[in-house]
Amino acid sequence: MLAKGRKIAGRGEEMAAHYAFGPLEDDVIIKHRLLTRTTTTRGEPPLKKLQKKFVSFALETEKEADNLNDCERLYKAFLQEIATFELPLLKSKAVVDANIREKENFNELQEEIQRQISQAQADIEDLKKQLEESKIERQHKEECEAIRKLIALQPPRSETQKIISDLEKEIATLEAENAACVRTLDLRKKQFSLLLHVVDELQNTIEDEQKSLADELRAVMEEQKISIEDGSGGGSEAMLVD
Repeated sequence: MLAKGRKIAGRGEEMAAHYAFGPLEDDVIIKHRLLTRTTTTRGEPPLKKLQKKFVSFALETEKEADNLNDCERLYKAFLQEIATFELPLLKSKAVVDANIREKENFNELQEEIQRQISQAQADIEDLKKQLEESKIERQHKEECEAIRKLIALQPPRSETQKIISDLEKEIATLEAENAACVRTLDLRKKQFSLLLHVVDELQNTIEDEQKSLADELRAVMEEQKISIEDGSGGGSEAMLVD
């Protein structure tokens, strides 16, 4: 049995040596070392010490001699070693539970941070829209201010209304003068047309008179010619009679 216990212990040492030199099995090595606590305590590993206590107690119980006191002593030592081995396990479990709670808190915190990031992004988009609206509103205000300044440079409404009234009166006067000029122009056109008609009639009359005068002159000349011819014929006859 002792040889068997030694064989088991040797197998554990061989496994530890095997895993200690496995470069591609880091997770397995770390898990094995945490379970066996081969690197977290000084001296002999707790699991190996517990194994030795158990083997010693088992070997003592298999003896035929009257060794009740030794068995009880080894049993108590084994229980004490179990309690000693269990305490780090409880601490490790507490650490694991704390890590789980911390992970849950971290996940909740991460979700909260993500929610805040999403809310911040939404707020940024809203602020961008508000900024664009503010720019447009400011531009409108600047345009209104420019228009107000232009209006302020203009004369008062009463003065403008007086100027408009004066201009309307002047326009009415000019329209009346224009109407009078139009009537005068129409009258002048009619008078000029009448004058042209009179001149035309006068010219026709002069031409007719000139024609009549020419006809009369021609008739007188013909009469004189006839008279001369008649006078010439009578003298010839008188000369012939003589």
